[in-house]
Amino acid sequence: MILMPPSGGIFVAKGVMMLAATRLIALHKNKGMTVAACLKNRTDYIENPDKTEKGQYVSSYACSTLTADEEFMLTKRQYDFVNGRRQKSDVIAYQIRQSFRPGEITAEEANKVGYELAMRFTKGKYAFVVATHTDRQHIHNHVIFNSTALDGSRKFRDFFFSALAVQRLSDLICLEHQLSVIEKKPYRERQKRVVYPPKESNRDRLCGIIDTILAEKPGDYEAFLQKLEQQGYEAKRGKYTSVKGKGQKRFIRFRTLGTGYGEDEIKAVLEGKAKHQPYQKQPPKEQPFQLLVDIQGRMAEGKSVGYKKWATKFNLKEMSKTLLFLQEQKISSAEELRERATAATERYHAMGDSIKAAEERLTEIAILKTHIINYAKTREVYAAYRKAGYSKKFLEAHREEITLHKAAKTAFDEAGLQKLPKVKELDAEFAELLTKKKAAYPDYRKARNEMQKLVRAQKNVERFFAEKKGTTEKTQTRYEYSVCRHARL
Repeated sequence: MILMPPSGGIFVAKGVMMLAATRLIALHKNKGMTVAACLKNRTDYIENPDKTEKGQYVSSYACSTLTADEEFMLTKRQYDFVNGRRQKSDVIAYQIRQSFRPGEITAEEANKVGYELAMRFTKGKYAFVVATHTDRQHIHNHVIFNSTALDGSRKFRDFFFSALAVQRLSDLICLEHQLSVIEKKPYRERQKRVVYPPKESNRDRLCGIIDTILAEKPGDYEAFLQKLEQQGYEAKRGKYTSVKGKGQKRFIRFRTLGTGYGEDEIKAVLEGKAKHQPYQKQPPKEQPFQLLVDIQGRMAEGKSVGYKKWATKFNLKEMSKTLLFLQEQKISSAEELRERATAATERYHAMGDSIKAAEERLTEIAILKTHIINYAKTREVYAAYRKAGYSKKFLEAHREEITLHKAAKTAFDEAGLQKLPKVKELDAEFAELLTKKKAAYPDYRKARNEMQKLVRAQKNVERFFAEKKGTTEKTQTRYEYSVCRHARL
């Protein structure tokens, strides 16, 4: 079923998900790219063999599917020659997107419908390419037609209701092919956002397959991996087991999947020492509230009355969220809020400084370790260089080693090291600092979130009372002016 509301929006009917409507899109020249390169990028995308069954569902009019971009350019050069002027607009072509309901049409038929739509809309005056994509649940067409006419005499005029004309023409063609179309609905019943099913990441899919395999209770860890390979995954055994599914570029380590999916945890479940808890994806956390809009400032910039109404409603909602947050935190006064926000800010910065200091020390250790190793490796060469009386010939033959030795010695002098530390001691310090740094990050993020919420609440409260005070002062001024004027009369 072709789905196309008259306004170009997207509908959701009762119990049925409605897909994208037919759309007309102007393709502009990208900054820093030539027109030819832009046309090639656009045509290459829609003709992608992975999306069109190796080019099986690609058709064209007045051009070849292989050289459509070049033929479009020839027509544009002809336009420049015939008219003696260059195109002022940066629109290089137009694209029509047309989607169908799953299961109602074949890819071959969809390509024919798209070709007919393009031919009737352009009236055969513009070259075009039709590509039918089958890589999604719904079959859909991409039609790109040249913005320049075939005879080079004119450019396509994208008039005000051209998108609506495309949609209505697509409706008519679909009805002729016995395909259903979207019925017009009252404006208030329209929904301008399609409800797509939530996307499943590679990690989510892998966790689900692991849950299924563990439920089957394989005998041991190797049997578990074999079942995973039967599901189409490539397993790489080693210090850390990692797997890669079909179409994936990188391997995924079990220990990166989260709690309950590490190697040791899976082995414990297989041995009966632990109980597996299936993976449950956590929904993204929403911000409790946002900063209030400075309505007076926006109105001074020239915003409309409609914007003022929206901003007023927005501020009321966000202020309600702010008050709920203050109640949850048991904050009863502006002074207490200010103190809490200041303390949270100081705590956040202190933790940030601590992590930054650890990172700086880790860098120092890494550099110092490199210099120590280089110094030890090049010591004999440099000693021979000294015995040779700092010979230029010897220097040219061992320039790299001597340079590394001098750089290491300079670094030791700048650091004021009289005795070089042992590499093992540096490795131990590095590992300890790295562990502490990793352990500090959860608390650091928690402190940052707490600070952001408190500071945001503080700013909202201050702005709210500032606006309230300003409104009161204006009312008082008006009252005093009225009294004085009445007294004069």
